[in-house]
Amino acid sequence: MHDHRRLGRELDLFDTDPLMGAGLPYWLPDGAIVRHTVEEYIRDAERRAGYRHVYSPVLGKRELYEISGHWDHYGDDMFPPMDMGAEQVLLRPSLCPHHALIYRSRSHSYRELPLRMAELGGMYRSEPSGVLGGLTRVRAITLNDAHIFCTLEQAVQEARAALELIGRAYADLGIRASRYRLSLPGEGGKYVADPELWRRATALLREVLDGSGVPYEAAEGEAAFYGPKIDVQITDPAGREATLSTVQIDFHQPERFDLHYIGPDGAKHRPVMVHRSIIGSVERAVAHLVEEYGGAFPPWLAPVQLAVLPVGEEQAEVAEALAGRARELGLRAEAAGPEQGTLAARIRAARLVPYQAVIGGREAAAGLVAPRLRDGRRPDALPGAELLRRIGDRVAARGPGLWDPS
Repeated sequence: MHDHRRLGRELDLFDTDPLMGAGLPYWLPDGAIVRHTVEEYIRDAERRAGYRHVYSPVLGKRELYEISGHWDHYGDDMFPPMDMGAEQVLLRPSLCPHHALIYRSRSHSYRELPLRMAELGGMYRSEPSGVLGGLTRVRAITLNDAHIFCTLEQAVQEARAALELIGRAYADLGIRASRYRLSLPGEGGKYVADPELWRRATALLREVLDGSGVPYEAAEGEAAFYGPKIDVQITDPAGREATLSTVQIDFHQPERFDLHYIGPDGAKHRPVMVHRSIIGSVERAVAHLVEEYGGAFPPWLAPVQLAVLPVGEEQAEVAEALAGRARELGLRAEAAGPEQGTLAARIRAARLVPYQAVIGGREAAAGLVAPRLRDGRRPDALPGAELLRRIGDRVAARGPGLWDPS
């Protein structure tokens, strides 16, 4: 069983320091590469799906969260206000109020809808110290968030498309959904008191799930304070379940922020706000990937994709040149020479790297390299350029396979 906290330290992916504070991990270079690769994949997937990206600040005036309802319904999970002159500002617990303001800053016609706004943005939760752990429960979160502003007639299709986008991302990343949950309000929670709002949103989400054909179960007490949601659940190697991705249909915040668009009749109409997150918290997503793969990431996610290993000092220059060509092609490659130990020791040190290229005197003289794959296979020697092409093809395919024999 893999524990991402142990692997994070052993593989130099991330760590913590008491002076930075509990629940505030920092990312080391190899971990930063994995995180950056996941983030760029998500941004690309969103662009292809018609989303446009924004940046918004991690601070907001207290009044903003009073309008959104976070202050009244979610205040226990927020950090205390900070005084700035006569005003108070807070670290945001969510991105949706900021996106509502961005939408409200310009007038919109029905012809612009659906308007899909996405951001990989920071937010902060005042988690109790007792529940913090590794990357799965942190106080500083990078959320893969998006909000779709659309007409009522478009809401189901947009939410269903978001659910399909989550499915494609899971397939590419190698994440398996353990179940789908329709999260509803429960007794005693701090929820917006509007029964009609809850009824309409719940009916639409049921339509989304039924149309998507995925099995699901309803769970009371798991809803957001402003409405029901679809939660995509994952399970770690220890059997612990967590929510990774969500889709929500929201009538509450468009009302609170007085959002509107101009319809074909020339009058103002209220949009529906679809909240969706493909991989949720980047921290939690990476933690799951570390545990899923045990640090042996598929080629496209691996911090180092190719280790070039000269047998002796005589081949060091050739090895550095091959690693340099690989980097120019966009691959993550490193050369590890004899100064780092025997060849056997260097092969062991690079055991999690998908590809190794061994260059001895015979290979150097013939302009070849001897490939070694992480799974133990040793394809025939081939020109360095051909090896780089094959690795590039596998990386571009984003699949788990290491080698295409053709």
